[in-house]
Amino acid sequence: MYRLRWSLLLSLTLWSLGLPAVTPVAVQPMDRLVKEPVGAVKSGAQVNVPLITWGGDIATVHGNGDGTLTQPDSIFGKLGLSLRLVREDAFAKQVADYLKGETPYLRGTIGMLNQASDLLNRDPRTKPVIVYQMTWSAGGDALVVKDGIQTAADLKGKTIALQAFGPHVDYLLRVLADAGLSPEDVKLVWTKDLTGTSETPPEAFRGQGVDAAFVIIPDALALTSGGSVGTGSEDSVKGAKILVSTKTANRVIADVYAVRSDYFQAHKDLVEKFVRGLLQADEATRGLMADKPKHAPEYDKAVKAAAKALLDSEQAVADTVGMYHDAEFVGFDGNVKFFAQPNFPRRMDVLNQEAQAGLAKLGLVRGDVRFASAQWNYALLKTGLNWVDRAEAPRFDEAQVANVVTKRQQQGALRQGELFSFEVYFTPNQTGFSADLYKDAFDKVISLASTYGGAVITVEGHSDPLGYLRKQKENAPPLVLGQIKQSAKNLSLGRAQGVRDSIIQYASSKGISLDASQFAVVGHGIASPKSGLCGNDPCPPKSEEEWRSNMRVEFRILQMEAEEAVFKPL
Repeated sequence: MYRLRWSLLLSLTLWSLGLPAVTPVAVQPMDRLVKEPVGAVKSGAQVNVPLITWGGDIATVHGNGDGTLTQPDSIFGKLGLSLRLVREDAFAKQVADYLKGETPYLRGTIGMLNQASDLLNRDPRTKPVIVYQMTWSAGGDALVVKDGIQTAADLKGKTIALQAFGPHVDYLLRVLADAGLSPEDVKLVWTKDLTGTSETPPEAFRGQGVDAAFVIIPDALALTSGGSVGTGSEDSVKGAKILVSTKTANRVIADVYAVRSDYFQAHKDLVEKFVRGLLQADEATRGLMADKPKHAPEYDKAVKAAAKALLDSEQAVADTVGMYHDAEFVGFDGNVKFFAQPNFPRRMDVLNQEAQAGLAKLGLVRGDVRFASAQWNYALLKTGLNWVDRAEAPRFDEAQVANVVTKRQQQGALRQGELFSFEVYFTPNQTGFSADLYKDAFDKVISLASTYGGAVITVEGHSDPLGYLRKQKENAPPLVLGQIKQSAKNLSLGRAQGVRDSIIQYASSKGISLDASQFAVVGHGIASPKSGLCGNDPCPPKSEEEWRSNMRVEFRILQMEAEEAVFKPL
């Protein structure tokens, strides 16, 4: 998650010194790990607010007057707040301070909060109220795999390393679920730290017996020789590659602030001012970063202050800017979607339910805990913001996507970059694909499209080869056989287009807007039958079941991060 050059250098130094292999951490529920008694929130004018080393927290530092103590002329200062920003990346320590009353706030991801849900909800005073979403991780985190793992389904039976109580647990759970796997299908190696020491997922990955690891992007780049395929030289691992990063899975890791229930009830006005300040700081920071020349002195001051607060050095400007670009700031409209739009596929309660279900399988939570949200009046919170309602632009260049997909199809390489795939079947001569018949499949596509917003989804039509085979048996001339093949290809392409249009229409009927540019249609005709190929032609189906299996539409979720041309300029 954190783009830290200095931590990467430390990691490489430890590796080159040949220090002992990673010692796995025995993971247990948070309420067994943290034993702090619940205390009243510390009184006083100044409130401690936690930060973590992440791009989203740059805005918080800027809103505080480019420092850890609130300046009177800052965004927070003008709202009458007095804050002391305290960086705490060890979430268990954050939780302990929260329980003791050192701070009323928690700063983490939805997954991190859920890992502590049993403990946090045990006392009514400390039940968290989630008040604000800062960012989505949009490139800062990655799943790195060794040679031989081509798709997420290939993780079955493999050993995966990740940090205990860190930001990647919900990332793991979502990838496994979308691959049709559960935590029981893999072996997990939990590490103490995330990066920068000898006890981290990248160090575990470098050893024997670990097949995959969830890491921050600098470590991912080091392991994979700059993001391609590891050569085995220097700090890379031979054959290692990034299977999926949050540039593709850009709606998995949500960074949020939560507050204690007792503090929220007693000081709702102060919490609302804090959220209002965060919204204003989000806009101000994005303005600085978008037009650096226009705001040069203010930009330099803000970036150096964030580097000092988050990385302990004003000189770490490049790393700070890198962290900023690894985060997608959601702002006012993103908070409205996350908390107040019941049809938004990646809203707060959906992420909570996903995390709870997976964590229960891991034995880290015992019950289905529902977090509360602040239920803000967003019409009032919008006051003072420069926000305007803008239609979302297409994320992909459709012509470029079509070119890439066509090239891969011609090369027989559509599995290149595949994360997940699944199929739906149709009946002979079927042309319509209604949501009544395919609701479950359509809902799955909507979920995948919403979660993996940086992926291209191919909708691939296949046709029944039986008519072609009959004509071939009748010794039809090559011209006729060629025409039948082309007709089958046209038919399968039309079916794929019909399915794509039906999904987008179905989503729209539910109030969900899908990006049409994310979908690419492919017509295979009879070129890839389930019954297999006999030479250059389809093998005759041996049963009715095999015959019907050829009449299908396949959905493939493709990572195209290396194909930069498919993305629209930001």
